[in-house]
Parts: sequence; C-alpha cells; structure tokens
Amino acid sequence: MLRVAVLGAGRIGSIHAANVVANTSSKLVAIADPIGDAARNLAERLDCEASLDPIATIERDDIDAVIIGTPTDTHVSLMLHAVSRGKAVLCEKPIDLDIVKVDAAVADINRLGGRVMLAFNRRFDPSAAALRRAIDAGEVGNVHQVIITSRDPGLAPREYLAHSGGIFRDMTIHDFDMARFFLREEPIEVMAFGSRLIDPTLEEFGDFDTVMVQLRTASGKQCHINCSRQAVYGYDQRFEIFGSAGQVLNDNLRSTTIRRWTRSATEVREPLMNFFLERYADAYRLEFEAFAKAVRGNGPMPVTVQDGRQALRLADCALESVLTGHAVKV
Repeated sequence: MLRVAVLGAGRIGSIHAANVVANTSSKLVAIADPIGDAARNLAERLDCEASLDPIATIERDDIDAVIIGTPTDTHVSLMLHAVSRGKAVLCEKPIDLDIVKVDAAVADINRLGGRVMLAFNRRFDPSAAALRRAIDAGEVGNVHQVIITSRDPGLAPREYLAHSGGIFRDMTIHDFDMARFFLREEPIEVMAFGSRLIDPTLEEFGDFDTVMVQLRTASGKQCHINCSRQAVYGYDQRFEIFGSAGQVLNDNLRSTTIRRWTRSATEVREPLMNFFLERYADAYRLEFEAFAKAVRGNGPMPVTVQDGRQALRLADCALESVLTGHAVKV
C-alpha cells in the first residue's frame, strides 16, 4: 500500500487527492495546506488527516510519497525537501519559472538519487497515448510534422494570469511537452508569434492570449502549435501526426457521440467539454496510476524532471522569439 500525502488543497490538489483515494493500492494519509479551511474541508470529504504544515507532513514516517499541487514558487523547495527525506514525488508543472533555478534543482535531485515525476498529465490521456503507440508501431512511418491545437474556453482570472508566468510557461508548456512526446526528437530551433487579440490589457503583464509556435529538430522534423486563451465553442484539444506512411489524429471529446439531422441543421453534435478538469479526468487518474506503479516497482519515472526542464526551456525560447522577432536556437 503506497502511503501518500497531497500538498495543496486547491483545484489541482483536490483532483490528485481524489485519484489517490480511488486507487485501491494506495492510501491517502494527509492533505497539507496553510489555508486551514481548505485542508480540513478536503480531508473531511476524503476521510484523511489535515495539516497546515507541508514540511512537517513530508517528514512523517508514515508517508511514502508526496504529490505537490502548491503554487509554482514553492515547488522546488518542497520537492527537494521530500527528496532529501527519501520520499517519491509527483510534482505539478512547471518545476519553477526560472530556468537557472530549475537546472540547479534537477542537479540536486540527480545527486540525491531522487524519485521525481513531473505531472504532464496529457501524456496519459487515452487518445494521446494511442497516438504515441501508433507512432511507435510505425503506422505513420517517419514522422514529418506534428500539429497541435490547444485552446481554452476562456481567459483565466486576472489574478491567476498576473502570476502564471505567461502563456508559454503556463499553458503552452503542455504543448511543448507533447511536441517532444510525439516528435521523439529534441527541437533545436523555435520561432513564435504572440498577440493580444482577446484582452489588450495583458500587456501590463508582458503576456499574450494568442500564440503560434514553430519547432524544428536537427533532422528537420517540424511541429506547429496554435494556442489561444479563448475559444467560444469550448475546450479545443487536438493532435495531428503526419509522416511518410500516413497520418493519425484525434478528435475532441464530447459528453455523447450523438449526431442530429433536422430540417434546419445537419449533423448537429453535442458541445465540446468546457474545461480541462472534464477533458482530462482520465489522464489525471492514469497519471497517478503510472506514478504509483513506478514507485511500488522501483521502476523509471514515466515523466522526468529533465522533461520538465526541456519544456520550460522551449517556453523561454518561444517568449524570446516573440520579443525579438527572430528564431531562437535551443
């Protein structure tokens, strides 16, 4: 039985905690959050202990692994403290917003032999996993192009955007990870464009709401990412992988597969799912299952801190490209 503590009782922490409870081979021991009401309410709902002190929770002898769902600027300190105590860690992205701090943390984790997995949950989405299996099986031949569409249904709250690190480090970072996941080769050059077409006041944060990114690998493979903070029709998440022998692609998920034909409309379908919590519910569950399996079996982590570092580096290069108007070497 893997004994787990979840650090952070907010939206992401709640998802992880519920998935631990649902996993029959794991036990949720404690929820830790400095906001007492949040910790107590979630702990009461999930029948575990509540704590105001994440550090003390990490140090408990009856904890084998911790899940970090706290604000980004706390990730490194909590992660390193857990690793130093021999705990396995599943940490939400990004590791940090500062690549120098991230590189130092990765070096410390490697030096300590830390068992850390980065929570890039989209790799575990059943559709994305099926696409990767198709690539690995040679169904598309040699991959030539990856096209990623990633659009949110609406802008996040302004307070969140002010501290998010910007669209590339906060939102598109998932797409950078998926680009690497599908290309199976590191990008060496980034060209990006950024606009404020939805909320011009994002200029106050030096941020954008509409971006396009081009990635190129050493062998010439290409990836195009189009990303928007607002799609009025719902949460739009699609991948297309094109290669020498064909292509594979996925479609958006909907609440049902029903299609309707009437006198006034043709092939009317249910609306897209409206938020990432709905769209990626299975991905979060399968992500934790993969983490728990790796910890219990002492196997390799499915997503490493180096994966987190590489995605952040691509995000930094994309922002530099927007600001300079030039392609940036990775």
